[in-house]
Amino acid sequence: MTSHVRVATAAREYSLEYHRISRERSGISRERSGTSRENSESPLLVFLHEGLGSVAMWRDWPRQLCAAGGFEGLVYSRPGYGRSTARATAEKWPVDFMHSQAQDVLPAFLRAVGVDAATDPVWLIGHSDGASIALIHAAAFPDSVAGVVALAPHVFVEDLSIDSIARTRETYLATTDTQGSGLRVKLARYHNDPDSAFWGWNDIWLDPAFRSWNIEAMLTAITKPVLVVQGEDDEYGTMAQVDSIAKHVPHAQLLKLGRCGHSPQRDQAQPVIEATIEFIARHTQQRT
Repeated sequence: MTSHVRVATAAREYSLEYHRISRERSGISRERSGTSRENSESPLLVFLHEGLGSVAMWRDWPRQLCAAGGFEGLVYSRPGYGRSTARATAEKWPVDFMHSQAQDVLPAFLRAVGVDAATDPVWLIGHSDGASIALIHAAAFPDSVAGVVALAPHVFVEDLSIDSIARTRETYLATTDTQGSGLRVKLARYHNDPDSAFWGWNDIWLDPAFRSWNIEAMLTAITKPVLVVQGEDDEYGTMAQVDSIAKHVPHAQLLKLGRCGHSPQRDQAQPVIEATIEFIARHTQQRT
């Protein structure tokens, strides 16, 4: 069950869909929609979805991770996705849209749901575009972040990414209604307005101006722990992304997975859960 919260940034106001996962106790997990922290001693994980993602598209993995590690969790759909405020038909995302999400929307969302990250830093769990947003946020607000787990992140634009996104566009255009088994039909299960989600993401990634998008220079400002997870069979990015993060964030921990595509949390769910729990536990102990 999800809830909604009004989130105001300097540019506009949104209604964002979100879901709060409580810490598991005695084998029973209670899921809440309130705004208070249940246990400030329990790490709070904030999940940032991929470029076509939403709360629902994470499926059960956030709950599984939180239950296994004794964490609390917040999962939300960014503007334009899921059951959050849809993107206007004529609205085109700018090249720096991920910066806006990291520096404006995410802080506003945390404030709106009662999280004071300045005194209770959060762990960011990001996938794909969400992982990039997590890295940007960690660079911009180091004191508000306990650490980052970046699943298949992008830090610069690769030809492989553009080619795969262009093929996804053709797949989406092959289904023009909401009946059948095409990509648009599948996305309609997770988004109130699948066109809002798809074209916002697809148009900007295929915009020639976006080829210059690059956050490598920002990475050197990241001081908190970083775990980077990348699949060897990722159709949207190569190990060059991981290698760049390792170069610019020398303390980053790397996990390269075989038989794994662009979604490590689905393709190798248990190894990613285990690595995340160990990573957070080790760095939590170091802070205490």
